[in-house]
Amino acid sequence: MTDFDALYRRYAPHVHRFALSLSGDKAAADDITAETFVRVWTARDRVELATVLGYLLTIARRLYLQGVSQQRRRGELDTDPPDRGPSPDVVTEQRAALDAVLADLQALPEVDRAALLMRAQDGLPYEEIGAALGISPGAAKVKVHRARQRLAARRTAREARQP
Repeated sequence: MTDFDALYRRYAPHVHRFALSLSGDKAAADDITAETFVRVWTARDRVELATVLGYLLTIARRLYLQGVSQQRRRGELDTDPPDRGPSPDVVTEQRAALDAVLADLQALPEVDRAALLMRAQDGLPYEEIGAALGISPGAAKVKVHRARQRLAARRTAREARQP
């Protein structure tokens, strides 16, 4: 890998979006993205361009999980999702819908959320998803399918509660 700057410009938005979806926290996503590219920089001679996105997302996921593990060691992990309420001056239906989707994503088990995001956001093939998560391609396909079903069920239940 010779052009690290081009690699960063091309893949940093993908990694940041993935990290933000996993963590639900912009500051954490910024930190995960930065650390992901620091690690790629130190191992740049071993990175293959054909699988670089899967490699980057795998690093980002591991960094996220390390952060969760460190939080658990420091004290009780807050199980309530962060308040996603819209700001008082910018209240829109679109923002409320986005908040609901993010909360639904946070409700999924982490491995299911990671599989779904790798497929939906980044279009990774099931083989790469399976390799990144340490599961078979068939199991990756099942995880993505079930995560989509859970999200649809949560949306349907939410819509049924609305007047």
